[in-house]
Amino acid sequence: MDFSLDPAIDALRLKVRAFVDGHVIPLESDPGSYDAYGNIRLDLLASLRQQVKAQGLWAPQVPVARGGLGLTMVGRAAFYEEANRSIFGPLCFNCAAPDDGNMTVLDKVLKTAAQKDKWLQPIADGAVRSSFAMTEPSPGAGSDPGGMMLTRAEKQGGHYVIHGRKWFISGADGASHFILVARTSDDPRNGLSAFLFHKDQPGWRIVRRVPTMGPDELGGTCELEFDGLEIPEENLLMEEGDGLRLTQIRLGPARLTHCMRWLGLSRRCLEIAGAHVKDRKAFGLPLAERESVQIMLGEVAAEIAKGRLLTMHAAWKLDRGEKAQAEISLAKIHVADTLNRAADVGVQLLGARGYSRDTVLEWIYRYARCARLVDGASEVHKMVLARSLAKQGNDFWNWG
Repeated sequence: MDFSLDPAIDALRLKVRAFVDGHVIPLESDPGSYDAYGNIRLDLLASLRQQVKAQGLWAPQVPVARGGLGLTMVGRAAFYEEANRSIFGPLCFNCAAPDDGNMTVLDKVLKTAAQKDKWLQPIADGAVRSSFAMTEPSPGAGSDPGGMMLTRAEKQGGHYVIHGRKWFISGADGASHFILVARTSDDPRNGLSAFLFHKDQPGWRIVRRVPTMGPDELGGTCELEFDGLEIPEENLLMEEGDGLRLTQIRLGPARLTHCMRWLGLSRRCLEIAGAHVKDRKAFGLPLAERESVQIMLGEVAAEIAKGRLLTMHAAWKLDRGEKAQAEISLAKIHVADTLNRAADVGVQLLGARGYSRDTVLEWIYRYARCARLVDGASEVHKMVLARSLAKQGNDFWNWG
């Protein structure tokens, strides 16, 4: 097994690190850099994105022909980790959720260049933002969309008419392009379909931007109502009945890119904590010389290292054309826990300063709690692993 990066990818990774250190992290300490929801101010983001494009660091997941870097999953793992050493980083490089996963799936499933020009290219260029609408209020779709989806798409002539409700839809406030999953039949396996619609189409509305413990990602998490939205048949993604398949195509890699970004945030927590304990003294010694502090930092460093290996292994398998379902679940469970642990240790070691907004630790601490929920709760991924283990037996532990 070769764990070294391609030299070109490693050079790109270091270039991302330098840009984040020099241009992005310094903005975090200025209260004026933030919007009302705790994310980066839009005009500031636009300026940074121009600098990113000038540096040749734009849209790592987008094909080169469409203005991106066309990185493999392994390449993205190295890139995204460095990008998210800043809380603003992924947005600056156009590799933040939900646009990241939406661009990847649209590039895979859109059938014509004209469709990609219309629906993918504006997101890839950073001209518009996008959203993925699947989750519903109870008793509707959550972790079991195939069995519980209530939003319906009724075929009427050459279009589909949508009625239903969605909630906790990431990035919906301000998004222009939407991927919508709705029920087109009661078939237990092929009853869902996926569609594209634009924000200016009538027949839907944002009911509210759901308040969360936050900080919110750009565009928040919103509740949507569909009351007769008409979607032309040409905006059906894949084929009717392929909605669950599309979600699987999208969510597998998207879960892993979350892990890549969360590893960057985990590292940042250690960076902040490490710098603090070198300078801060208590009872005559720097905190860094206290064995208890060393143990706390060492334990988190070990968890981050494990998370990197799990994430890279899953990325490697995806690049080989494998589904890597179990490997992605392993990474998702572990890295989500690691981010929570890293943020907690960072806050603990900085004490009152960590709990304050004088550093980004409290931002990361609040954000980290969603990691064990988004794109499948940790318990669901543990069920995936248990089923895989039961099915494969000792073959679960193969090295291949």
